[in-house]
Amino acid sequence: MFARAQNGQATGSAPSRWAKLPISLRAIVSGLFLAVISLNVWPVLLAILPMPLAAFAEAAFLLYFLWWAGGGGPPHSTKSGRAASFRSGKLSVMRWVWGLCAALFFAVTVHASIALLFRFVPFPVATFRNGYDLSFVHSQFLKWTAILMSAVSAGICEEIGFRGYMQQPIEQRSGVLPAVLISSLFFMAVHLTKAWATLGMIPIVFGAGLLLGLLAWSADSLLPAIIGHIVMDIGLFAYWWTGIAGTYSARTISETGLDRPFFIAFFAFLASLGIVVFAIFRLRNMDPVTTQ
Repeated sequence: MFARAQNGQATGSAPSRWAKLPISLRAIVSGLFLAVISLNVWPVLLAILPMPLAAFAEAAFLLYFLWWAGGGGPPHSTKSGRAASFRSGKLSVMRWVWGLCAALFFAVTVHASIALLFRFVPFPVATFRNGYDLSFVHSQFLKWTAILMSAVSAGICEEIGFRGYMQQPIEQRSGVLPAVLISSLFFMAVHLTKAWATLGMIPIVFGAGLLLGLLAWSADSLLPAIIGHIVMDIGLFAYWWTGIAGTYSARTISETGLDRPFFIAFFAFLASLGIVVFAIFRLRNMDPVTTQ
């Protein structure tokens, strides 16, 4: 299925119905299928297994999923297509430097934008905590384990699905701009099902998708985007969604005026976004990655 999604070819003498579909449609279906199915393994494991057994099982699944999505394992006919969608390639030292720089400051950009949002409107604590109850986990250590595993799961599964299997084939067919826009729109649409997806969060999620899409394209690798996504989600799960790392308590500027914390968040947002964009341009101007 997935090799045909990239190559548009079917085995045998005649193309299959799947191979006859437009490449963009096949990429969207493949990306959504992989992202949604793989993401839901972790909640199922949490429901049927105790911590930390569920975490060990999820770690094993993610390792296999990374290997398979990158071109390992059966079926052999889809190996090259899976490797292409995964953007399998060896990053140079400087690509790692700029990729990690973009990844870390991407996370700062997202959190600064959320902090700014809730200086204009009150932070809806109950809405953000809806669906993220960790009361069934009694140990603080195991709560942090659940947070870390949730972040790693989301980072790997969503980047492989959206920035890999969905975006990469559309890039090859139609160029980077349509590919990034399409993957970001579907990334946003999937997250609109969450209780925290308030009106103000929609442009933040869409903007995060754009930056991750550009990072995957410029690095020609999913690894920096996966790392940035994981770092972002650790903060989201631990602080904004579960509160185990603290609770946001700043009042809106309608109450406090334009105070120092507001300007700190504002300039942190501008500076981190500038660094991400600069790192993306540096990555794109480097020599192409070498295949492994």
